[in-house]
Amino acid sequence: MKKTNRRDFIKKSGIGLAGSAALLSFSPKSYARIIGANDRINIAVIGIRGRGGSHMRNFANMENVHVKYLVDIDENLYKRRLDEVNEIAGYRPKTEWDMRKVFEDKDIDAVSVATPNHWHALATVWAAQAGKHVYVEKPAMHEIWEGQQMVKAALRYNVLIQVGFQNRSFDTTNRAIQFIRDGKLGEVYMARGLCFKPRGDIGVYPDGPMRPDEKFKLNAESSHYEPPYTEEYLRKVHYDMWLGPAPKKPFNRNRFHYNWHWFWDYGNGDTGNQGPHQFDVARWALGEEEMPERVSSIGGMYKFKSMQQTPNVQTSLFHYRDGKILEFGTRGLYTDPEGILLPDIKLTSDGKISKGSKATPVKIGTIILGTEGWMQIDSGGNWQTFFGRKNDPGPTSGEKDSSYNPMDLTGGGGGGHFGNFINAVRNNDRTMLTCEVETGYKSTVLPLLANISYRLGRELHIDPDKETFINDPEAVKMLTRVYRQGYEVPAIG
Repeated sequence: MKKTNRRDFIKKSGIGLAGSAALLSFSPKSYARIIGANDRINIAVIGIRGRGGSHMRNFANMENVHVKYLVDIDENLYKRRLDEVNEIAGYRPKTEWDMRKVFEDKDIDAVSVATPNHWHALATVWAAQAGKHVYVEKPAMHEIWEGQQMVKAALRYNVLIQVGFQNRSFDTTNRAIQFIRDGKLGEVYMARGLCFKPRGDIGVYPDGPMRPDEKFKLNAESSHYEPPYTEEYLRKVHYDMWLGPAPKKPFNRNRFHYNWHWFWDYGNGDTGNQGPHQFDVARWALGEEEMPERVSSIGGMYKFKSMQQTPNVQTSLFHYRDGKILEFGTRGLYTDPEGILLPDIKLTSDGKISKGSKATPVKIGTIILGTEGWMQIDSGGNWQTFFGRKNDPGPTSGEKDSSYNPMDLTGGGGGGHFGNFINAVRNNDRTMLTCEVETGYKSTVLPLLANISYRLGRELHIDPDKETFINDPEAVKMLTRVYRQGYEVPAIG
């Protein structure tokens, strides 16, 4: 096999920029903004409760990266996070609850966005307009139209926007894609994403603060401690800012920290929560750079009688005009009652699949089907292949191919996906990003299309070139949302 350098692989596999428009060079003036290798990058972490804690720790651990601000509407979180940064890096960042004030700080070079989904696009576009580079969590956006504005904003304001699809920076996943591109599975015709992740009952709670003496049930979905949201607690919560673009509604603890995932105003269900990672790998493996031409999605909420709006069981099917198929399934209830879905893959000490291993699917991951064999990739980027009618085991991520040319996905600085972002910012080079915003947009589109089909209860037909629905005004209306005054996502011309 001919060795491939990183930039050639980007062009062949779809890493980074997918559209020719996004390959526009920066103007000479923009080169003045390149940060030297020895210069400190000042960053603000927006949203610090859940995933934002990981953002904060990763950036605080990096050489010549200074976390200048921790930004969150819940001031109750500040002390614990400040203590963490101080322990890691020996300093205490500033705190702020209004991200707009951080965007006004000329010393800030970049921001990372780990807010609820309904804030991703607005925070990103505001930051881009202020000349800040952005790392934004998956899903890239809450509405499809928003993602289109994010792609335009990156080019209009000459900033780098990285989306948090970490598989793009895993060497193992990149080797899996190279294996597929080399034709070793034959002709790939279908990919199936799986999110078999058990979810509990969120219950029903009245609007308003909780009583100080009210018994609190720990949220089964969250790995983070959630205190009772009493009046005293809520005095340090800027709830109107938390709502942002979403409709005005009274506070309810079930629509707040973490459980916001299960309400359409703020989240996208598990299809748009865990699902985007698997959608991204599936689309990448298929080599699809355009929208599908048809989508259908069915499901429902089973067993629980809670406030949750999104389904806990959902199956979605996508048809591309080149004939390829992408299927996605979420199972939040009884995902593995008999253990039959647990992978029974045993590896020997040298990374090979041992005899007696069975070809059973991963619970959270991606299955890629080809005419000569198939591959399964788990959520950590580990993969196995199988061939023939007896599913004879083939190469795995534990085996190194001597013909494979390892790629420096981080730009020489390490640090995984976060490090890749920082090194691309340091060089002001968007081609270094392993998941530039256009790539993140294209993968996020899929769960959003599925949810529109699910909510309308019918198959939808799409014009992939125009990126809109065909003869379906009701579906077209759901490409965007009605924004609350003062929190409108700007249309980027």
